[in-house]
Amino acid sequence: MEITIDQNSGYCFGVEFAIQMAEDELRANGRLYCLGDIVHNAMEVERLNKLGLKVIDHDDLRNLKNARVLIRAHGEPPETYRIALENNLELIDASCPVVLKLQNRVNNEYRKMAEAGGQLVIYGKKGHAEVVGLTGQTGNRAIVVMDDEDLEQVDFSKPVTLFSQTTKSTRGFYDLKEKMEQRLATQGGAYFKANDSICRQVSNREPNLRKFATENDVIIFVSGRKSSNGKALYGVCKQVNERSYFIEKAGELQAGWFGAQDKVGICGATSTPTWLMEEVKARLEEMFN
Repeated sequence: MEITIDQNSGYCFGVEFAIQMAEDELRANGRLYCLGDIVHNAMEVERLNKLGLKVIDHDDLRNLKNARVLIRAHGEPPETYRIALENNLELIDASCPVVLKLQNRVNNEYRKMAEAGGQLVIYGKKGHAEVVGLTGQTGNRAIVVMDDEDLEQVDFSKPVTLFSQTTKSTRGFYDLKEKMEQRLATQGGAYFKANDSICRQVSNREPNLRKFATENDVIIFVSGRKSSNGKALYGVCKQVNERSYFIEKAGELQAGWFGAQDKVGICGATSTPTWLMEEVKARLEEMFN
């Protein structure tokens, strides 16, 4: 059996930066709060928890005072910063620069749309941390859409501007854009602008993964089950290689998936740590030694 780890998989720079900041703070102070899971990977969250990183939610934040809190790469809405000021919280802001730039663009464009009587639409998963931060830039008035049914919320007789959550599928975004253009054509929309705001470090992984998945007999995709990016990228693998399997940790590997002569490729999401993919490889070597 030949086993290869995809060199293009693993943390994007935003997640890597956030984890590095957390580790630096924990080494210096031994204790740090994090608003939400620092990454959508249970194994990494558990590792950092053992080092002193305590995950809290927004309700906890309202009751927390005089503490240090990490803002993860997904970014936060303005309300979070207001609460931090009121509660004397020191924020360690690890928001991804790509997300911060998008928040600013959404804020500016929403103001223009509001003045023109238009609407701002975000292609993304409702309730996702990044989307919560983006809609917060619009006073939570942005319309979040994922599929055809969600488009019923949009009044296509009015001006519309579209943005995307940075980790969504490029193909999904352009499919949605086309559907919106079709509705605008039939409903007399005067203005439509689509902004492809997908992170290129994320979108470029799709063609790389397709190639990797075709080069191997079996694909083991390692990701946290909460990861939106992980689900999307696993789908890319499954499209081109039916023998693709999604696991969260090495213990979920099943011997029946493999043949002794198989070429096995291990890959993961932008939230998958390298050490976890290496653990999976070591477990496979142990199983088939």
